[in-house]
Amino acid sequence: MFMVRRPSDGRMSQILAEVGDASLTYADVTATAHPDDLPAGYHHVRAGTVLGRGERAFTAAVAGMRGWQLHRRQGFRVVPSDPPITVGTVVAVDVPLAALHVIATCRITWVVDEPDRFGFGYGTLPVHPESGEEAFVVERRTPGHGGDVTLAITAFSRPRHPLVRLGGPIARWQQARATQGYLDALAAHVREATGERSALG
Repeated sequence: MFMVRRPSDGRMSQILAEVGDASLTYADVTATAHPDDLPAGYHHVRAGTVLGRGERAFTAAVAGMRGWQLHRRQGFRVVPSDPPITVGTVVAVDVPLAALHVIATCRITWVVDEPDRFGFGYGTLPVHPESGEEAFVVERRTPGHGGDVTLAITAFSRPRHPLVRLGGPIARWQQARATQGYLDALAAHVREATGERSALG
């Protein structure tokens, strides 16, 4: 959904209610849980970064994920204000883009919550310009790998709205920009939370 003006909180809640019981708009649900085997017929995204090292960095990264800092630090509005990271949670995201507001609704399809790994995947609902799934996973690696804390992003998508299909390269550029924004946002959150100058410091 594209809007010229910023939708009110009430309108965002209304959109959320309208898609609450809707079906996902793609068939390969939870496929992002297996990033090496994404479905054919979609544009694939695989990206990642090192956020820091050790327990403090991992704890900060998980807190940032739970607080939707990947989205909010890019200026995206997430409704409801504090959506839990649980399977079935539905969110509406308002993405300001030039003179437009792009509204995207998604449902969390899978969650991993382990001592050294945390993340989730969410899939598109009818109010969304694309069709597909995206996942964000934070992992704390073993000391043999330097104890690095990493963020991996995996996605598959294809245009659903006519404007996105017509946009072609511009739409893909915006997707790449958002992906890099997610990586940068969580890295900044970890740096601030741990007091490190650098994610590798």
